[in-house]
Amino acid sequence: MPALMRTLQIACACTLAMASMSAKAEEFPAKPIKMLVGFSAGGSTDAIARLYASKLGEVLKTTVIVENRAGGSQLIAIRGLMSAPADGYTLFLASASAMSQGPGVRTDLPYDPQKDFTPIALVGTTQGAIVASPTLPVNSIGELVQYAKKHPDSLNYGSSGIGSASHLQTEYMLNVAGIKMTHIPYKADSEIMTAMAEGSVQIGISPLQGALPVIQSGRVRILAVTGSHRLESLPKVQALSEVADVPGLAAMDPYTYYALMGPKGMPAALVQKINAAVNEVSKMPQTVKNMHAQLYEPATGSPDDLRSFIAHDLDKWRTFSHKVKLD
Repeated sequence: MPALMRTLQIACACTLAMASMSAKAEEFPAKPIKMLVGFSAGGSTDAIARLYASKLGEVLKTTVIVENRAGGSQLIAIRGLMSAPADGYTLFLASASAMSQGPGVRTDLPYDPQKDFTPIALVGTTQGAIVASPTLPVNSIGELVQYAKKHPDSLNYGSSGIGSASHLQTEYMLNVAGIKMTHIPYKADSEIMTAMAEGSVQIGISPLQGALPVIQSGRVRILAVTGSHRLESLPKVQALSEVADVPGLAAMDPYTYYALMGPKGMPAALVQKINAAVNEVSKMPQTVKNMHAQLYEPATGSPDDLRSFIAHDLDKWRTFSHKVKLD
């Protein structure tokens, strides 16, 4: 009998705990939600964060505040998330460089993207633009590869910093194409575009949002876009999946992605509630219109979908890290 009573007590405790978690999810949110961003205001991640914060506030009937904690390859924001309670009131809009690209090629990061966070929802993806300085006599990826092989050690490329998407994606492209370039790190994608327009940097990969105005002005030349399809705004520009003479470049899709993450150990009912709200926002006609206008693709899916998405991309970058040495 004592054993039976103990079993019943445990069962009752579990039931009460689950009921309490469910009640908290139903009551959530009872106060404003904070969405951390690991970049300064005005960038691509910040733009998506502010759009979704506004719409999530409407769906969840609360205020969602975007808090920019720039620096340290998003580590300042990540540490803020890791130290927060797992109650759903502190979230983090992460980019691919924090969740899979950086962790895939670095061993010095103080977190494990698969163990130290709660995946909530994939928010969106974006393609990148591979651009060249007008001083470089190439008009396509094929021509770039031929030129680089004929002129070894003569080319350079700019990135927005070591470990950034622009750095890692360019190295991926160079590895697949079998060519080399000297890496010149900057602090922002806009600096790459300025350097290329001036001719001090020859090649760069950037999110389309920041590159398009410079491309359209003729200050840089676009060679291709990452991903599997051409853009309506650039119908004559090849997608990397079409570059038949350099197979394997289609794997550079997406250029980056944006994922809403929570602290480790968030209750499942709470995660599902926020996930449903994000999916609702992603399906709103105004959200789709705004995202497409900025060349993002809104996403929907479950927390498990996001977990699998990150795992797949992480595996790709870990495999890549064994092939090259990144400086």
